[in-house]
Parts: sequence; structure tokens; C-alpha cells
Amino acid sequence: MVYSFSTPHRALTALVRAFVVVATLALLAGPTPCQTPATKARVAPEKGAGESEPDAKAKADRVREGRRLQSRTLLFTLSGEARAFRDQKLRARSLARIAAALWEVADEQGRILFREAWDAARAADRESGGDTQLREDVLKLTARRDIQLAEEFLQKLKTEQQEAKTEPTGATAPSGQSLWSLPEALEKRLKLAENLLGAGDIARALQLADPAFVGITVSTVDLLTRLREKDAAAADRRYAVMLASTGGNMLADANTVSLLSSYVFTPRLYVIFHPDGGSEYSSTPSVPPAGVGPQLRLAFFQTAAGVLLRPQPPQGQDRSTCGLAGKYMVLKRLLPLFERHAPKEIADAMRGQFESLNTQMSEGVRQNDDEWLSKGIVPEKQTPAEQEQSLLTQIESAKTVGERDDLYFRLALLAVGKEDPKARDYVGKIEDGDLRRQAQAWIDWSLAVSAVKKKNAEAALQVAKAGELTHIQRVWVLTQSAKLLAKTDCDKALSLLDDATSEAGLIDRADSNRPRGLLAIANALTTVEPSRAWDAASDAVKAANAAEGFTGEGGVIVLTLSRKGQILRRKFEGAPDFDLEGIFGKLADADFDRVVLLAGGLQGEAARTNATIAAAQSMLNDKSMSAPAPKAAIKN
Repeated sequence: MVYSFSTPHRALTALVRAFVVVATLALLAGPTPCQTPATKARVAPEKGAGESEPDAKAKADRVREGRRLQSRTLLFTLSGEARAFRDQKLRARSLARIAAALWEVADEQGRILFREAWDAARAADRESGGDTQLREDVLKLTARRDIQLAEEFLQKLKTEQQEAKTEPTGATAPSGQSLWSLPEALEKRLKLAENLLGAGDIARALQLADPAFVGITVSTVDLLTRLREKDAAAADRRYAVMLASTGGNMLADANTVSLLSSYVFTPRLYVIFHPDGGSEYSSTPSVPPAGVGPQLRLAFFQTAAGVLLRPQPPQGQDRSTCGLAGKYMVLKRLLPLFERHAPKEIADAMRGQFESLNTQMSEGVRQNDDEWLSKGIVPEKQTPAEQEQSLLTQIESAKTVGERDDLYFRLALLAVGKEDPKARDYVGKIEDGDLRRQAQAWIDWSLAVSAVKKKNAEAALQVAKAGELTHIQRVWVLTQSAKLLAKTDCDKALSLLDDATSEAGLIDRADSNRPRGLLAIANALTTVEPSRAWDAASDAVKAANAAEGFTGEGGVIVLTLSRKGQILRRKFEGAPDFDLEGIFGKLADADFDRVVLLAGGLQGEAARTNATIAAAQSMLNDKSMSAPAPKAAIKN
């Protein structure tokens, strides 16, 4: 049987129907509610009368291998359809995902598809004005399968951008280049390596990242910090190389030292100073100090001293990123570390350098007491309780409504950071109606997410009941709470999913959040009552066909708050239940033919493609075979 690689959608639909021609459409009796998840439904055929255990196992393997063959054929046919997509972005993403799904069983075909995906991504990026985001997406998938092909793509990107002329050659970015990141092609390497680190593939991550450790920027030091969480020895070796290269690099300056200090003393917290003494910073949730060995810590202090004690260049010839005032601020920030941990002679030299620079600074620079000067270096001046009391005291003396509102909002943010329900009380005291509404939505969603992460269903449901949540937010809270209660209170879990279904029904039919909410309900039902998951998934497909722009991926919740010219934006990406991939993979485990038919019912090209890939990949990833598949089906 020959399959065309330019098959349009109707051919794929015919193939789907062929797969399921003998499949029953009646809803089969499901397992006992709240006991057996749908993923447990992938079982071997029952042993027949007189059938031995080995025969039953061989029979089960034949069934699984048949499903794997079906999946390969389905993906081959889908790749032909994807080649005909007019949308270059969709073509690129689809071909790359099909390649990734096929890789273990047809790597040569996968390599061809990755190349075609790259070409489509390049064309799409050019149409969008030179963006490289789509190629980055293709690179992520490629790097996990074929590091050499990823290198080839990176080289193409580098050549196209002509970055060979602009890459830094020393241990720090020269003046005029970013201290935050490297040139784009090298930055792509770091992002790919970070992605591989997250997947636990340290060897490939280092293979990609090592050529990018040519500069000391926030991005390179941050990747080393992430690497240290996985392999401290490998990270420390590369950090030591950074220190050695810095000592002989005349472009290294006080900001270089500031970034290098973060690896040892303030992981994931980076502070950079400007020639006028001002600062920029980047901070993620606090990470404890690295705990490096005494030799490496001493090497840092020696390198730092070598840079910071260099003679100041004549006025007008300073090529540093920080200038004299910035150097003074770096010393002011790091001096407590030198005095606490460095050898006495180095600490004394740093103190002398600081006092010398102090006489050259303006009053404004000397009096600059920015909070980031001491952040992570010395203990916080106030405990959260003391900060709260201080804000309450300031409220008593506030002269205007606006001042009081601002202080109450700060109190609410402080309370929500401690996951304290009093945050809602503080928001309720804000008099400006618009700010109060925005702040309430911000605080309630933060409290709900926190409660779910802590597996506190009761607290999450309290917010869902009384909080200022959108329909899709409330659906998410209800479905996550139902999953938390599935084992302990089945009836309540089912009741919550009924409430979630009603809530999803309130979302406009054209809104893509409607099918997302129904997908979240279907996902929860695979845990709570698997037999109902099929109906919920079918409802989600119908809603997806009615919604505008639904693709079945990228399910996120974005919250924005505007106040006094400042915009706070929180993007919650922890919502995979909103996407097609999870539920179609789970349902494929239970009934592959049926889920392929369900995927074929999606009218949107992107949604149908994503669902079909998820179902097929679930079969190809099945590791339950008792014997390896025929060599003809797998290429190494």
C-alpha cells in the first residue's frame, strides 16, 4: 500500500475512517468512578480458554505493534497534509512535531521533516519581519533528537545574521553590547541548552552550550547556575574557566565582577550598574547560595580584586559598561562579601579602593541607597511582619485617598506573597473602584493558584466561590480541586466538575476559552470518572469548531493590572489541561481507533493536527512491549 505525501485533508479523513470502520461508536461501560483512571485502560487482550501466558503476551504485543504501525502510517499521511498547509507557521510547527513523534521509529523520515520544518519556519520568520521565534521552536524539537542537525540549523542562523563579525571575543561583553544576553545565534544555543537541561539531557545541553560560554552575561551565568542544580562539578569547572579568562581580559569591568558574584553568592539575582550610578536587576524566586568549595570561592575573590583594583583610565577613554560611578556602586554592594569571606589582605584592599572612590563621587551617588545595593548580600532590614506594621503606620498618616489606596495595595501584595487571606481584606479597603476591582482580581487569582499548588482544595474552592475570577479561571480551580479530591471524596469531585461544566457554558461560543475549559473538564474526568471523559472531549471538539482561532495549544491565563502608569502582568502557563495534547494522549491509551476518529472531527487545521499527533505519539511512546519491535520499523 502506497501513501502519498501530498494527501489533502479528505484523504486523511478516509484513512481515519478506515482505521475505525470496525470500531463501535457506542459508549462502553467505564470503570468504577474515582478508582481507575483512563490511562489504566490500555490492557492486553484477555487470555482465551486454553491460552498460555506466553501466547497471551505475544498476542498483546501483536496488538500493540499493530497500533504502532497505524500510528506511523497516520503520521506519514499527516505529514503530506501538513506540507500543503498555506499557513507557513502552522506548516513549520506541524512538520517539526511530526518529525519528533516519528523519530524513534523512522529517524531518516524525521530528519527530512525537520529540514522542511526549518525551511517553512525561515519563510514564516521572514514574513513576520525577521523574527526568529519559529525557528527557535523548531530548534528545540530538533536538539532533543539530533544534536548535529541542530548545530547545522544554528550555523545557518548565525551565517544569515552575520554574527561572526560581532560576537564577543573576551570574557565579557564590550561596551555597546548587552550585559543581559549574547548575540542572537549564541543566545539560541543557551535557550536550547536550557530546554535540554530541563528535560534532564545534560550531555546534549553542554554540547550545545559550551561554544556560547564566550561572554559573561546574565544569560551565560544563569545557565551555569541552572546547570549547577543538575551537575555541580560540570558547572563549577566552566565557572572556573570564566574566572581564568576574566583575569586577562582588559574589557572585564566591575559589572563583570557583579555578574560573576551571583553564581557564588546570589544565584538567580543579577544586578548591573550604569555610569550614572543607577541600576538594573533581574530576580527570580530566591535560590540559596551555591555552596562552592573554598578554592573556587577564593578564585572569585582573587579575580574580582584583579579587575576592581585596575587603574582608572583617563577621562574620555573609559570603555567600561559601568563608568566610575558604577564601579563605586559595585564595590559598595560587594564590600560586605569581601569583608565576610575574602582573605584579609584582599578585603583591606577593597575597602581602600572603595574609600578612594568615595571621595570622587557626587553627593547624589554617595547617598544612593537603592534597595538592590544590599539585596541578597545582607539580611533584610525588616521581617514581613515588620514591613506590614510599617505600612499600616504609614496609612494612619496618609494625607490623600490615593496614598492610602497605594499603601493598601502594597499591603495586599505583601500578604499574598505570604499566602495570607488577609490580602483580600486589604484590597477591600481600596477606595478607587477601578483599582480595587483590578487588585481584587489579581489577589484572588494569586491565592487560588497558590492553594492548588499546595494541594489545598478547601482554600482554592473558597476563592472560587467568593473571589473575583473569570469564567476560565474558575473552571481551572474547580477542575484542579476535583482532581485533588478524587481519591477522598468522589461525590464532591463529580459535583465540582458539574459546576465547572456550567461555568464553561457561560463562556462565549466564539471564545477559545470555552473549548479550553471543556478540555480541562475532560482531563479531570480521566481521573475522577473515566467513562465520562469521552463525552466531555466530544463536547470540547464541538466547542473548538465553533470558537475563533482555537489551535489546541498554548493554553495560558494572562492577568494584567494597570496603576499610575505601571503595568503588572502575570502570565500563568501552568495549564496544560487546556491543551489538546494531554487529553488526546490519555484517550488514545484507552481506545486508539476511537480517539483518531475524534481528532478527525476537528475542523481547524492546527487543532486537528495537534490532536492527531498527540494520539499517534502516545502509541509510539508505548514502552510496554515485552519484546523489541522489528528492526525494519526502528532506525538508530
